[in-house]
Amino acid sequence: MTDPQVLSFRPEAGQFAWTFGGAAPVATITPGTILELWTEDCFAGRVRGPSDLVSQVCEFPYLNPQTGPFYVAGAAPGDTLAVHFISVEPARSWGASTTAPLFGALTSTHLTATLQDPLPEVVWIWELDRAARLCRFQARDSDLSADLPLNPMHGTVGVAPANLEVRSALVPDAFGGNMDTPEMRAGVTCYLGVNVPGALLSIGDGHARQGEGETCGVAVECAMDTVIVVDVLKDLVTPWPRLESDTHIMSAGSARPLEDAFRIAQLDLVRWAAEHTGMSELDAYQFVSQAVEAPLANVVDTNYTSIAMLRKDWLPGTARPLMRGMHEHLREIARQYRGT
Repeated sequence: MTDPQVLSFRPEAGQFAWTFGGAAPVATITPGTILELWTEDCFAGRVRGPSDLVSQVCEFPYLNPQTGPFYVAGAAPGDTLAVHFISVEPARSWGASTTAPLFGALTSTHLTATLQDPLPEVVWIWELDRAARLCRFQARDSDLSADLPLNPMHGTVGVAPANLEVRSALVPDAFGGNMDTPEMRAGVTCYLGVNVPGALLSIGDGHARQGEGETCGVAVECAMDTVIVVDVLKDLVTPWPRLESDTHIMSAGSARPLEDAFRIAQLDLVRWAAEHTGMSELDAYQFVSQAVEAPLANVVDTNYTSIAMLRKDWLPGTARPLMRGMHEHLREIARQYRGT
């Protein structure tokens, strides 16, 4: 194996993308390139203390700044982009979270309109102990505190949408985007269908950790130092984002209502299992129904995101490699990069 090309990129203040599609590429890369990236938090680094209310320090819709997009040479519509996360590490010793009026799962929103008052804006600053791999919660209304495990992930990873669309970086859909799944962590490969020449890959929205569903609408948001390796699967159509870890295959569906997001993810996983094993679609439907795990990613964004997960070692007749063996290939590149 030849040494891969490595590109380090830290965007300047004016170089972030705020949409998927519609932004000029910051660089052109070849398949197999390793990208060493820095990403800003969803607040563009402006929420740094309890007095920094989002409504005062941020300007809507300029939230979720993206690092990218990167034009991947040779990627064309009908292909699949493979993005393997080699490492995802907080770039600061703190993360910020907040409640926001008319946003979140347990409050009135502009779509779920009620007479009750919106929740107040409150900011929590979480201390990150990167050595001990802990996030410290400090209650605002008492002296109580607690440590939770550090679980760095990316809320957004996506390509340009199809049909000349330009979508806000706050939106998840078939192109990826703001899916907010805790499964988008180091060691995972994300597969995205290519819609435009070069794919135009962007990532951002780092979370030090997040519970499934992102109930209040905001995770422990932080800047990230992230290393990924990018490759292309030619002539392989991937209709919705798929993920592969060492243990699971996963499909992501994004829509409203939540039932439709669930259906999209489940159907894609059924079809993926059928394609891989050679089972009929109806047999795969029965098998997945009894074996699937279905964590929620987010129930707060413009579209909700549901994940359907299946253990790889439960798949019957798995002589053929998944996704042409791309996950294992990129894992080997990651090992080479780390020198292990």
